[in-house]
Amino acid sequence: MNNQASFQQFLQECPVVAILRGITPPEVPAVCDALFQGGIRLLEIPLNSPQPEQSIALAARHCSGRQLVGAGTVLSPAEVQLVRAAGGQFVVSPNTDAAVIQATLQAGLVSVPGFMTASEAFTALQAGANYLKLFPAGQFGPGYVRDLQAVIKAPILAVGGITADNLESFLAVCSGAGVGSALYSPGRPAAEVLARARQLRNLVTGISHKTGAP
Repeated sequence: MNNQASFQQFLQECPVVAILRGITPPEVPAVCDALFQGGIRLLEIPLNSPQPEQSIALAARHCSGRQLVGAGTVLSPAEVQLVRAAGGQFVVSPNTDAAVIQATLQAGLVSVPGFMTASEAFTALQAGANYLKLFPAGQFGPGYVRDLQAVIKAPILAVGGITADNLESFLAVCSGAGVGSALYSPGRPAAEVLARARQLRNLVTGISHKTGAP
């Protein structure tokens, strides 16, 4: 299965991307295991974390076959190559940059650029983006996504300010959501990450039951 098919499958299983901003290499195995036990399959390690290439490489090896590991805050084609070399499988950015999107696709990775306006969304899609990341979603709310979907026919992930309190409302209109500090913060014990992951997973399961989704 290629990266895009794996990303889609894991997102369907649990539409939450764990954003591990600030994680250090020694934390990686325990946190990855906690997230796996909690039902979360997509892990993003932002490049503005300490030693991100080492953490991505370690996570990619540790999670091979069971979770997909990508990088966040990717701002240039050169950084895309670093992510690929480290074993990352998807690329997330806070902005829309056609050069980054195209470099991502050429590397065989999944492209998830950030956007805020309809114009940025269309620019990203024209460059070949696989998914769109609305950032910062929490500042705009689910209603903004609903309005955008009148013209944007592409899967949107909500990122920025997503918590257990608003996850359900965003998943009603989005294909998934990226969760950062509400799930993981530097130094947080793996047991607490597991508890938070299970809480989010239970919310997702409850939403599926309400909607009749598989």
